Amino acid sequence: MSEIGLKENKNIGSEAETAEKAEDSKKDDDTVIEFSNVSKIYPGKVEALVDISFNIAIGEFISLVGPSGAGKSTLIRLLTGEEPPSKGKITVAGRDINKLKKKELPFYRRKVGIIFQDFKLLPKKTVFENVAFALEVSDAPNSEILDRVPKIIELVGLTSRTKAFTEELSGGEKQRVSIARALVHNPKLLIADEPTGNLDPVSTWEIIELLFKINKQGTIVLLATHDKEVVDSLERRVVTIKDGRLVSDQKKGKYIL
Repeated sequence: MSEIGLKENKNIGSEAETAEKAEDSKKDDDTVIEFSNVSKIYPGKVEALVDISFNIAIGEFISLVGPSGAGKSTLIRLLTGEEPPSKGKITVAGRDINKLKKKELPFYRRKVGIIFQDFKLLPKKTVFENVAFALEVSDAPNSEILDRVPKIIELVGLTSRTKAFTEELSGGEKQRVSIARALVHNPKLLIADEPTGNLDPVSTWEIIELLFKINKQGTIVLLATHDKEVVDSLERRVVTIKDGRLVSDQKKGKYIL
């Protein structure tokens, strides 16, 4: 690993110890998200998820791991309300999200930020325009866009690149834009779906540090990843799914399959 990676690993480790002490004092009423006996069965009796139960509390940073096809992506789709569970219930802030009305879903999803491996940025648009787009489609007033977007861009460390087009950005910078766009609605939950899969080691650790920074501000971070080195260095909670089943939930875990 690079010197940068080693140095940041030490910082992450000390932060994890502090976070663990905080987690020890959590109360049951800190639960924000609850999966209760959730299963997802597709046509042909394909079991993508089987009887999944676990809770997520205020301020947690969780790594969701498992081999390809384990059910991680399905779990994320259920959590964002893209698909309903076949059995069981998912509650967020006390509400069963499967019972949300169609007109309520867009408002719910604005409180769930999502970061993808392939960035999903708008081509031939600047950093500012890409971040602003998330507000424009929700009919935010221009005054809010002009006020909010520069602050979010500053948070992810791209102020000097505000006017740069996506084609001019490095992979790490593109992922920072993706994170900024996911944060514009001030989400309570940030889902990072393989956010470092296309990045070099240095950019990977820069993105992980940024996710920690966001988590420190109170946002729940759910990191779905195959990166064993990252997961083992985080020393945070690790939820492992295999063959659609939750096989491990470690408070201070490692990537073990």
